Amino acid sequence: MMYDIAAPEPAGMVASLSSLGYSLPAAIADLVDNSVSAGASTIDVEFTWAGQDSWIAVADDGAGMTADELVTAMTVAARGPATPRSATDLGRFGVGLKSASFSQARQLTVATATTGEWHVRTWDLDVVERSGEWRLLRGADETTSELLDRIRDGADHGTVVLWRRLNGYHVDAVTVEDERTQKQFYAEAARTESHLGMVFGRFLTGSRRRNLRVSGSPVEPWDPFLSRHPSVQPLPVERLRLGAGSVRVEAFVLPSAQRLAPDEYEKAGGPRGWLDQQGFYVYRRDRLILAGDWLGQRGLRREEKYNLARIAVDIPAETDAEWGVDVRKSSVVPPVALRSHLRRIALQARRRAADVLRHRGQIAARTHGDPLVYAWNVRRVDDQVTCRINRGHPLVKAALRSGGAGSNDVRALIRLLEETVPVTALRVMHETDTSDDPEPFGGPGPADAEATEVAQRIYEALVSDGRSPAAARERLRTMPPFDQMHGFWNG
Repeated sequence: MMYDIAAPEPAGMVASLSSLGYSLPAAIADLVDNSVSAGASTIDVEFTWAGQDSWIAVADDGAGMTADELVTAMTVAARGPATPRSATDLGRFGVGLKSASFSQARQLTVATATTGEWHVRTWDLDVVERSGEWRLLRGADETTSELLDRIRDGADHGTVVLWRRLNGYHVDAVTVEDERTQKQFYAEAARTESHLGMVFGRFLTGSRRRNLRVSGSPVEPWDPFLSRHPSVQPLPVERLRLGAGSVRVEAFVLPSAQRLAPDEYEKAGGPRGWLDQQGFYVYRRDRLILAGDWLGQRGLRREEKYNLARIAVDIPAETDAEWGVDVRKSSVVPPVALRSHLRRIALQARRRAADVLRHRGQIAARTHGDPLVYAWNVRRVDDQVTCRINRGHPLVKAALRSGGAGSNDVRALIRLLEETVPVTALRVMHETDTSDDPEPFGGPGPADAEATEVAQRIYEALVSDGRSPAAARERLRTMPPFDQMHGFWNG
């Protein structure tokens, strides 16, 4: 059969690789992957502010590469996902170094040595776009060479990856004296340090510990599961069969805030906070791929009552395709054969987590309850459950305030509603997995017209009760279900 060679145009390919959606911390994590794969014991990530000439580098003391190996490493997709890899290789697609770097900088230089002789290659995206060719430059310009010498500091082996002409910083408006942009630059360094502590937490402890530093500061490992805390409730480990291998799954229910010191509680919240850190943690060769996600399981939403549920999933690297691991190593899609098992484990962990918070909440409510928060007061007294509308709720108070026959009708209606709560029907209809829990006003997100109208009435009632407009909006922001919705109270 006749065919045409349809090679990708370099400028278009560069644009595609540059727009894969890497955050700066995720891009740097991809470079650290290579250092770990090279057997490095010390890895330094350097952020240096110099206005438009600011730069970022990742340097390691790993095995390094020969000149031919360096060219292969710098070639886009030189190795496909099916290429055999060593047991320590954290890569897959062969584009991580390039796609991560192109997403953050216009110039990528790599210097590497195995036994004293350093080899240097440079991708300059301006050159690629002007020439229309994949011109991998040998060596580096004078300024870059000086930086490489400084970073290598006399080492005779290892690898240095240097980014210059950083996206967002290499513009005319940025100067060395630009304090605001400088703070942003170093804030990214802090975010990167936190992210690396989460992604490579397992590599920062134990006998095979790596020394990982960001601008000279040691990266502290973050354990999502508080494995060493005596109040953590681990659920039984399960090994789920997948092809010829297995997937290890272990769920943990973390301690409530009352069992953690303030600094422990803050740290346990993780880089993104408690709500966004609940769920599954997927590891591949001990490298965290996905942190805090319910893997798209039906009805498993992020809710405060499940904050203590976290589940470790260890997948074999050979099953990348089955798990749909993406180029950025930041998302997965569980295999169909495992979804029901993962759902079962998740539901069990969520129930346990909700039980812990419910128990602590019942204790806390006796001393710290806020009568303005919930529209219903639910109590169990002598094994009898009662549901009473909260007379202290601002909307209920406003309805009863008018006096006369109207308020008597409202009182009668409230008592009728309280005495006819359809508990039996709800028990019959309600599934034990809680996935069918009703979501007030359609659930989290922008408030619709009905939700906005109710919120407006509550707001007006709070103001008429003596609160300032700002205080009334602040109160709405913390009042369910409006604390999960976006409306005029967030402005």
